Amino acid sequence: MAEMRLDSADDILREAAAIAAAQASDLRSFLYQEILLNALKCKRDELDILDLKLLSRAVAEFRYAARVFKPYRGVRKVSIFGSARTPRGDPYYDLAVAFGRALVERDFMVITGAAEGIMRAGIEGAGPQNSFGVNILLPFERAATDLLQEDGKLITFRYFFTRKLFFVMEADAFALFPGGFGTHDEGFELLTLLQTGKTPPKPLVLMELPGERYWERWESFVRQELLSRGYISPEDLSFYKIAHSSEEGVAWLTSYYSTYHSLRQVGDLLVIRLERDLADGELVQLTRQFGDLIEAGRITRTGPLPPEEDQPALRSKPRIAFRYQGQNAGRLNELILAINQMGSAGQPEVLSST
Repeated sequence: MAEMRLDSADDILREAAAIAAAQASDLRSFLYQEILLNALKCKRDELDILDLKLLSRAVAEFRYAARVFKPYRGVRKVSIFGSARTPRGDPYYDLAVAFGRALVERDFMVITGAAEGIMRAGIEGAGPQNSFGVNILLPFERAATDLLQEDGKLITFRYFFTRKLFFVMEADAFALFPGGFGTHDEGFELLTLLQTGKTPPKPLVLMELPGERYWERWESFVRQELLSRGYISPEDLSFYKIAHSSEEGVAWLTSYYSTYHSLRQVGDLLVIRLERDLADGELVQLTRQFGDLIEAGRITRTGPLPPEEDQPALRSKPRIAFRYQGQNAGRLNELILAINQMGSAGQPEVLSST
């Protein structure tokens, strides 16, 4: 398709007229019209200049980043977080290099903040060709790492909120290495999104060196101060796992997608796509064990449903479905873990660190 030219007012008017005149019979045309309508409403509402600048820049950042990621959306990715102050030669730097390398060996790509420290180490291990950099403009930090300076997969954001959106939206898994305020902000935000169901279930691994207790001390606070007071639920602890080697961390992330593939809400049904079909007895067991998640009926097999036609690459995946009550993302995550355990029967057990 030829690239749309918007070099003049005539170009803009022509494209806007085509969007407005289109019959919004498909979702894409409808959304184009909604975006255009909201732009016009900004003028109608006479928003302040500062509001308009923020809207314009945020939309431009999102559009550009989405265009960069689009060709790679068929490849699973892991967002890596950790301190930018971790120097080369530090054992955690070496661990992050090994982790990035091991991810690529299992067909993952990596997403980092493109700065120094753990972020550079992740890129170094994965290689620039397998890395995305979502950089942030800050007044007191240097430009992005030289490893990605000439790479088209380096994106520089002005706003933290658009940057964080792509860290989460484009990733299939997350890894946290020790870090400061920023790392913990990102970690708790990830846990909040998982707990509230605002992002689909995804695995989170907390990486530390053997014999260290960085994340164990963090978990002690979570259990003793959050869980004991009822601020979180026991099943919320299933969102993360502590790992002490690159092999253990990558094995955990890989195991999450060993039988489970993805999910999608279709009407009143939650459809779970799988890498392999489950036996009748396994469906009965899941229905019995996770009946609290089911609003009515039971967990059953299903074929691709009509709204899923926009994902033809997933048409051949086996599916199960049920009427999800939609109120406990932690238990839903435990359901996914149970599905993977069923799929791993007879396979070597993944090492546990907790």
